[in-house]
Amino acid sequence: MALARPTEAEIAALRSRMPRAFGASTGTRILGAVAWSASIGWIIALLWWFGFSPTRIWNGLSGLGTIIVLMIPPSPGELWMEILKGIAESVAMAFLGTLIAAIVAVPLGLLGAGNVITSTLAHFSIRRVFDGFRGVDQLIWALAYVRAVGLGPLAGVLAIATADIAVLSKLYAEAIETAEKRQAEGIDAVGGGRLLRTRFGLLPQVWPVMLAQALYFFESNTRSASILGVVGAGGIGLQIAERIKVRHWDEVAFIIILMIATVAVIDLISARIRARLIGRREGAAVQ
Repeated sequence: MALARPTEAEIAALRSRMPRAFGASTGTRILGAVAWSASIGWIIALLWWFGFSPTRIWNGLSGLGTIIVLMIPPSPGELWMEILKGIAESVAMAFLGTLIAAIVAVPLGLLGAGNVITSTLAHFSIRRVFDGFRGVDQLIWALAYVRAVGLGPLAGVLAIATADIAVLSKLYAEAIETAEKRQAEGIDAVGGGRLLRTRFGLLPQVWPVMLAQALYFFESNTRSASILGVVGAGGIGLQIAERIKVRHWDEVAFIIILMIATVAVIDLISARIRARLIGRREGAAVQ
């Protein structure tokens, strides 16, 4: 049996009730076209502002190709012991900076957790402080600490620690806020105070997550430490900057390969530790 075709009046009534079902209106199409035109115009203006041109890109790629050719074959050079020392210094900087940040971030994370500090004003204020410190990059902190404590790895350690404290504090606070409430309520039920509630009801649930995040930051900071050396904060970055100045690209390539291998080893080890920690935590939750 064939369905009756709707009349023009019925179609008009449906169009007035559900206009979007019949396609975008003329005003919506015009607004979309204006938005797309403005976006494309903004991108073109940015490219013009930054001096983008095909000739400039081609010359840049040609220069990069020349550098890559000069990097082959990689060579440690005569001062290869200095390179190894710089790599070890970068790893040590990353480890100490991350360790300091992870330790300091634990109490700060508790202060920033809404289920520990229940005052809305205090919680909001502490979180905004975290946001403010997170807005300053490690390189800026490194420049400040180089001026404050002088050249060397101490400035790099302080820069890494200062930049990571706020980030880890925010991550720790969010992890604490997602902890299971029943365990903490059990501590309250037997007469435990706020300190015991936090120590035995909240922290045991989030320790694996905290440690896993600290391990990830250690891996990331190993890469960042190589950049901090460029501004005088110690590490392998200084070795890279010196060789770039004298155009020893083969030695630069060797350092890059060594850095990649170092980060890969740290990533492999930390990934296995994180997997065991998270797996153990999930297994305990199932039980």
